[in-house]
Amino acid sequence: MRKITFIFSFLLLSIGLISTAVAQPGFDVKGLCIGAPSKGDVDDFVRLINDKLAPAGVNTLVLRVDFGYEYKSHPELRASNPLTEADVKKIVAVCKRHNIHLIPQVNLLGHQSWASQIGKLLEVYPQFDETPSIKLPAEYQWPNPDGLYCKSYCPLHPDVHAVAFDVVDEIIEVFETDAFHAGMDEVFYIAHDDCERCQGRDPAVLFAGEVAKIRNHLTLNNKKLWIWGDRLIDGRTTGVGLWEGSYNNTHRAIDLIPKDVVINDWHYEKAHPTPVLFASKGFDVIACPWRVPEVAVNQVQMIGSLKNNASNEMKTRYKGIMHTFWSGARTFIDGLNGVEKAKDDPSVKTFKELVKVW
Repeated sequence: MRKITFIFSFLLLSIGLISTAVAQPGFDVKGLCIGAPSKGDVDDFVRLINDKLAPAGVNTLVLRVDFGYEYKSHPELRASNPLTEADVKKIVAVCKRHNIHLIPQVNLLGHQSWASQIGKLLEVYPQFDETPSIKLPAEYQWPNPDGLYCKSYCPLHPDVHAVAFDVVDEIIEVFETDAFHAGMDEVFYIAHDDCERCQGRDPAVLFAGEVAKIRNHLTLNNKKLWIWGDRLIDGRTTGVGLWEGSYNNTHRAIDLIPKDVVINDWHYEKAHPTPVLFASKGFDVIACPWRVPEVAVNQVQMIGSLKNNASNEMKTRYKGIMHTFWSGARTFIDGLNGVEKAKDDPSVKTFKELVKVW
């Protein structure tokens, strides 16, 4: 009987009546990372969450706030026309209604400037600058003689964390969340010769120390740290390049930082299989696409395949996928609502394709 059953099953497989495909495993994270809306767009953003994002299955929303909030602890750090507590509470409420995990982001360590514009932290506290002698040009170009991409603050400055952690604690409280995203991507300036405190030190140890310091502060209040993963990847060995991987030796920090840090592994031109690196080191990892639909779909398939083929120990570390949107929130709102000038934005189109397959 067993032999007959086997032969019958083989015949059904041969003619296609039984599929050998393994079902796509469910993702814990189906996310979107986007800049916080302007004050005038908050209500439209709330409607977008209610009418578009929640029905599409989004269950995690990383909102890049930085200094676009009306901080009470450090009003000197407020950007122009910041979001108020009332504005944030509207977003909190709609996310709660749909069980969406809302996580604020404030860039720490790196990304303290952009092009020719200094960021608010170093504008107000220039003493925190890792590279004080490197001035921002009137017209920014890459490459440049200073190796300037974005400024960093000095992780060893004795006063920087008192300010930064006030901001972190306040934004976590107003967002009523259990997690915080510290950015920490694309840190080109670290252990720089221009810094009297950091020069000559091991970049991996400095980077790991800053991650651990932020993580330990959050842990005091049972909050979890999320960061981008690029500085923990050896850019030369993997070939992923200067932005998606480290060329200044911070990658060795992967063996030095706490394992409960959540890694957002972004790759935009190819679905590089680096989630395996992070999961094998003990980290929860989320793959992150941007503007190429094929890459996003491949990342979904990759994470699904990794989960299907992983050991029990590794399986739970592949958390899912998070779309990243790097234009203004208004463009994303208009794009999902079919406004002509925005609907063909590559990242909007990528998000639309992504939600079909996750």
